[in-house]
Amino acid sequence: MGFSIKSGGEDDLVENGEIDVTPFIDVILVLLIIFMVAAPISTVDVPVDLPASSAQPAPRQDKPVYVTLKADLSLAVGDEAVDWARLGSVVDMATGIKRETRLFLRADKTIPYGDIMKLFNELRANGYLRVALVALDAAPTPGVAPAPAEPAARETR
Repeated sequence: MGFSIKSGGEDDLVENGEIDVTPFIDVILVLLIIFMVAAPISTVDVPVDLPASSAQPAPRQDKPVYVTLKADLSLAVGDEAVDWARLGSVVDMATGIKRETRLFLRADKTIPYGDIMKLFNELRANGYLRVALVALDAAPTPGVAPAPAEPAARETR
């Protein structure tokens, strides 16, 4: 609570009704400085190589739908070769137009990340948001039970 002193003959302290926001501003500025210093520390710049996974695979669907991106950037849905323009309609036929169906994306490990994201965006534009990446099982580590022989799938959102 603040007090003001009148200059004059009166010696009484008069109560000031204004709120002193200086301590509040000081705390906010200190927090701002802390976040400005901590923000660059939290970024990650690590090179990655993601061709295999040792995680347990997700349970398989009765009739999984595989979308394959080959090394020459050609597409296939199941065993049927598909061009990029017809991808949405062919996936619709394979899933029975059930947009909540999980699609399994198989891509050659030599394909650039940007091309895989192009395929993700194409599937997303057609309403398919549940896409799992398929990877080969990694070599088993000693003391760990081997995973089943089926490809491992990871769901991304």
